[in-house]
Amino acid sequence: MKRMQARAPRAQQGVILFIALIVLVAMSLAGIALMRSVDTNVLVAGNLAFRQSSTMYADVGVETARGWLSANAALLINNQPGGALHYWANWQSGIDFIGATASTADDYDWSQAASVAAPDPAFAINYVIHRLCGNAGDPATPAANCMKAAAGGGAGTASGGTKGVVAYGAQALPGTSTIYYRVTVRVTGPRNTLSYVQAILN
Repeated sequence: MKRMQARAPRAQQGVILFIALIVLVAMSLAGIALMRSVDTNVLVAGNLAFRQSSTMYADVGVETARGWLSANAALLINNQPGGALHYWANWQSGIDFIGATASTADDYDWSQAASVAAPDPAFAINYVIHRLCGNAGDPATPAANCMKAAAGGGAGTASGGTKGVVAYGAQALPGTSTIYYRVTVRVTGPRNTLSYVQAILN
């Protein structure tokens, strides 16, 4: 009688383990990439929120400047009435508010600007006002070279002859000459947030 000899089991070569390790490494890299993406998105969203807040707080500076102009209307002919370093009766052409040029000779010194208390103490609001005139002095004189709204509007009696001036019925409303002012507001906040907003007032 012939006896059958059992075969010895084949030694495992570890192919499945190798594949499992590759899959594990790939999943780990995907997880790390996902975490970094989420962190970046949270950081960007936070920065956008700070930027929107700083832009919103700039309205506080614009409205404060409007109130200052109304309260000091009789003193706006010359630069810095009452020692207010944040007001200029001319537009200071060539001034660099944000330090974008290599030369800092014309950069505005924001320590001279007026400061406003922000609703959030983490933000700081400063503003400066420039009258849109070439020179200081009486805006009614040609030497001041002021940018202002065109006077007129009462000359035409027909509604078709007002040349774009506001009219009521067939009678043109009388126009008034107004001076323009440029308000520049700088808002600083957390995470080096820095925003500049300009508004033209009359």
